[in-house]
Amino acid sequence: MKFAIKVISVCVLLAGSAGIFAQQVRDPETINVVHLSAQGAIEVGTDLLSISLSTSRDGSDAGALQYQLKTALDAALTEAKIAVQPGQLEVRTGNFNLSPRYGRDGKPIGWQGSAELILEGRDFAAIAATAGRIQTLTVSGVGFSLSRERRGKVEAEAQNMAIERFKARASEIARSFGFTGYSLREVSITANDQGFVPRPRMMAMDARASVADAPLPVEAGKTSVVVTVSGSVQLK
Repeated sequence: MKFAIKVISVCVLLAGSAGIFAQQVRDPETINVVHLSAQGAIEVGTDLLSISLSTSRDGSDAGALQYQLKTALDAALTEAKIAVQPGQLEVRTGNFNLSPRYGRDGKPIGWQGSAELILEGRDFAAIAATAGRIQTLTVSGVGFSLSRERRGKVEAEAQNMAIERFKARASEIARSFGFTGYSLREVSITANDQGFVPRPRMMAMDARASVADAPLPVEAGKTSVVVTVSGSVQLK
């Protein structure tokens, strides 16, 4: 009986070893696989300007406060719409909110609200001039970015650059290990902007009253569009 148990144990062990060997034989693709990545980056000037203008008010009567905010926004919209040019200067409303204001004891003591208008487009001069003419709202933010058309073109260039670098690196690795080439197993491509630096030369808010109708000084910065190609290759 003891001998029979030993024989069975040996058979099980051999069967397990045979299974591992068979698995290795069935999966030759897992041998000589290298994972790598490469990037393509292009620095380009931003071509889209966005200026946010807003106002905030406090009051004891919600209806009166809402009317004040609406009046200020309507006046700004009327002024801004004069300069609208599709694609060059677009106008849209932003946040409009009204909420209760509470004291230290947690009880409501009044109301607070804000209204926002956003100017956006490619004509920096027209957008800055329009922002300077609006008197019922003040500038609360300036931002630069890439238009969809320009982003698509730059991303395509950066992608080609990243792919060529990926292929060159794969070939170099194959040669370094004594192989003649490689085959592509899998690949992924991602794109994003790397910290553009807008440089708005903002005039002080307190000085707006003394420079009524003066254009808002702005200066665009640059952004780096980065495309990353990563994946694995099998050396041949």
